[in-house]
Amino acid sequence: MFRVEDGIAALQAGELVVYPTETFYAIGADAFSSAALARLFLLKGREPGRPVGLIAADTAMAFSVARDIPVDARRLAQAFWPGPLTIVLPARDEIARELTGPDGVGVRVSPNSIARALSAGIARPITATSANLSGAAPASALDAARDQLGGKVKVYFEGGKLTALAPSTVVAVNSSGWKMVRVGAISESQIAAAIAGDA
Repeated sequence: MFRVEDGIAALQAGELVVYPTETFYAIGADAFSSAALARLFLLKGREPGRPVGLIAADTAMAFSVARDIPVDARRLAQAFWPGPLTIVLPARDEIARELTGPDGVGVRVSPNSIARALSAGIARPITATSANLSGAAPASALDAARDQLGGKVKVYFEGGKLTALAPSTVVAVNSSGWKMVRVGAISESQIAAAIAGDA
């Protein structure tokens, strides 16, 4: 049974960890370590050009990856964090290109205590790509993740059977407005209400 300290040490060493979130199991890597990101993409077999979302320990850390933070993003964070909402923001220049898409970098604050503790422990966001090989279904049980990823992941955290029916909702926000990227656990009408101040 691994301790959070084991996961933090692995992340600091550029290794990968599998951890539970409020949706599915995820693979964590230090988002600011090029070696760790290379290890992650090699393991996943993920095609280039598909951005990887991040999980941060708190709202301040989440917003630290953004070049600017529109008021709509602040309203969404206040309404739904911690929770299954990934907000895509204009990325700071130092964010790795592999983590960004056309709208920027996606980040969320998870209500899962292990996810937040790992990020807090290295004082940086960690990757939150699903714990499966590219093209396979997201893992809702740790054994499913371990069967696919094996010894290439240093630390596995047991979080029980995760029962989410949907992945996180993804919303891109910039100074011009917002748009839905992926509807997931939070509906578009809930997003619109929060931005309008009706949530």
